[in-house]
Amino acid sequence: MSDERSLDEQPLDANQLDCESRYDYFLTVVGEEREIWILINDDNQFLKIFSEEEDFEYLPVWPTSDLAKDYLEASGENLTPKSISLPEFLNRWVSGLQNDGLEVGVFPGADKSVWIIEPSELKSDIQDELADAW
Repeated sequence: MSDERSLDEQPLDANQLDCESRYDYFLTVVGEEREIWILINDDNQFLKIFSEEEDFEYLPVWPTSDLAKDYLEASGENLTPKSISLPEFLNRWVSGLQNDGLEVGVFPGADKSVWIIEPSELKSDIQDELADAW
């Protein structure tokens, strides 16, 4: 019996998964859909979140537009989901985030938990996911 889920069988509410499970879910969906979702404002600037506890900034990312919208509803911010193709993210965004000293916050949950990862590590995990899919 396979442990993999197709997109048609996604949990009723992926937001309720624990942080590590949301990360795994993110990798699976991004591997299938070949896009990553961020939030932007009216000036086309992407959302960055500053963690005062840890003293760093991160770019929150989601596996689907709907999950990014769910976060927006909870936060009440005036932002819009925007798709980034996986090749663009891997080839341009990863190096840009590293140059800017930004981490990546994968699939922030309703409980404010988030999987924080270095852009290069996320790139490696996505590439592993893509390789496993073939």
